[in-house]
Amino acid sequence: MLFKMALKALAVWVGILVLAVLNGAMRESLLIPRLGAAAGFVLSGLLLSMLILLVAYLSLAWIGTRYPAELVGIGLGWLALTIVFEFSFGLWQGKSWQVILEAYTFRGGNIWPVVLVVTACAPYLAAKLRDWL
Repeated sequence: MLFKMALKALAVWVGILVLAVLNGAMRESLLIPRLGAAAGFVLSGLLLSMLILLVAYLSLAWIGTRYPAELVGIGLGWLALTIVFEFSFGLWQGKSWQVILEAYTFRGGNIWPVVLVVTACAPYLAAKLRDWL
């Protein structure tokens, strides 16, 4: 049962990853050219955070858990997968460690650390919103 739940949580994270990539493309092609870098990053980060919460809210019943420890575990798993993906993808693109780590500094309107906190907390918060806890 735990393995099945973990696979479902992984599938949901892949969906979140797709939304994050689409969000990044929208940020670069629409938001930043029209609003500037700082506003584009903030708006993109807020939108992605809301999407992550929405996906968590909609997927919790399918994942099949309501236990706080499992919800926290799923959130931390999503966080770990996200960080591993970000670093791996950045290095694969040839970015330096300095450039990769810059996203974690809140410079220029980048609220990526907030998105990571939302990612980690999303399953638990979604269960709270559903009044399951």
